[in-house]
Amino acid sequence: MSQPTPAPETPEKEKTPPVSEEFKQTQHTMQVDGKTLKYTVTAGTMLLKDEDLEEGEKAKASIFYVAYTLDDVADPASRPLTFSFNGGPGSSSVWMHLGLLGPKRVLMQEDGSATPPPYKLVENPYTLLTHSDLVFVDPVSTGYSRTVPKEKPEQFHNVKKDVESVGEFIRLWTTRNNRWTSAKYLIGESYGTTRAAALSDYLQERYGMNLNGIMLVSSILNFMTARFDPGNDLPYILFLPTYTASAWYHHKLPADLQTDLRKTLAEVEDFALNEYTLALMKGARLQGKDRQRVVKKLARYTGLSETYIEQTNLRIEINRFCKELRRSEGLTIGRLDSRFTGFDRDAVGEEPEVDPAFGVITGPYTATFYDYIRRDLGFELDRHYEILSDVHETWTYSTYQNQYVNTAEKLRKALQANPAMKVLVCNGYYDLATPYLATQYTLDHIELPEALRQNIQMTYYESGHMMYVHLPSLQQQAVDLRKFIQETSK
Repeated sequence: MSQPTPAPETPEKEKTPPVSEEFKQTQHTMQVDGKTLKYTVTAGTMLLKDEDLEEGEKAKASIFYVAYTLDDVADPASRPLTFSFNGGPGSSSVWMHLGLLGPKRVLMQEDGSATPPPYKLVENPYTLLTHSDLVFVDPVSTGYSRTVPKEKPEQFHNVKKDVESVGEFIRLWTTRNNRWTSAKYLIGESYGTTRAAALSDYLQERYGMNLNGIMLVSSILNFMTARFDPGNDLPYILFLPTYTASAWYHHKLPADLQTDLRKTLAEVEDFALNEYTLALMKGARLQGKDRQRVVKKLARYTGLSETYIEQTNLRIEINRFCKELRRSEGLTIGRLDSRFTGFDRDAVGEEPEVDPAFGVITGPYTATFYDYIRRDLGFELDRHYEILSDVHETWTYSTYQNQYVNTAEKLRKALQANPAMKVLVCNGYYDLATPYLATQYTLDHIELPEALRQNIQMTYYESGHMMYVHLPSLQQQAVDLRKFIQETSK
């Protein structure tokens, strides 16, 4: 009698291989202002761990970074240290890395438009490395940063956890590199300013890490200033001067307003914060001659027709403006930078199909980063580099349930605890994503003593959201950032 065939043994469940940290260091030189800069670049990953588990630390995410440190420095702690990140949420750090701060920059036309492909990097004589070491950070789900296997990325996709994870990276990098006594700075762009303001408070409260300064590029701290929601009239008021600047650039204003941009903007700011504000506060009670007077001024200051202004009920939404300003020519204007124009399939829609300003920069920055990271920095990873992921579509703001996100209050608390901290805010006149008057409004409503209000400085550039793509703006911004570091790191 034959014996039954034994059942095959169930193979032991494969264990997930541990995730390790990786890094690559390279040495470089460049010439800036007749001097030779020797510097080391470290491109790598750092594991963020959960320290609250009884069985010990467990890796949760791998954060990618690129750090630039100047060589031949007797005491590295004597050098200022700047942590940089962009916004989105969902953006990698590539934009300020290869556009503004790093020793290499993407070669663009002088006005910021792209050169024909293939694209290339050139030395950046405007780099902030002359005055500060630099660390570019990609938050989870951006760049090469990812959660480890079996960890859900969504746990990091909210205001609170984003700040905590970037804050933990900053603490760990600072500790490992013996930089706690360096003068320390944050520079964020767009949603990165939301993060930077919150971090200025979090780093102090959680780790006792005081900052010398933060630099806010194209700032948005109070989301109420930029949400065109029914019943919220604030954005219509605060976007108006940027509509005017955009119309000025495209020669759509009356002749007397086309001569001097800053003089024109001063006039429009006064109208926006006074007569226009009072008009919108009246709602349906604004009638007759009072209403017609406001309609005429809005048409005069925007380049749009009185008929269109009436059709919008005196409330011009950003995307509609981008579509309407040059609709008769079959053109749209950019949201990130209203100097740029594009076109849609037809001219009848309410808003542009794409942002022509974003299309200008995406290809050059993507191609040059991939080449730079592997060829020049020797960091080889086959993973897709998320230049700008779609996590903003599912980003959660539960900490601010039933209210608008407003990290300006975090900034106030940071200044309260650390009155020595200074703030530099960089604004583009043609930025329709984070308009300068909205930023000014937010800062004017931070409840600080008058002496501390002097800690906040505003600068302006005739460019857009990424003002540094415009060469004259890059040159001036470099002067402003270097001066800020020099004056606050003593």
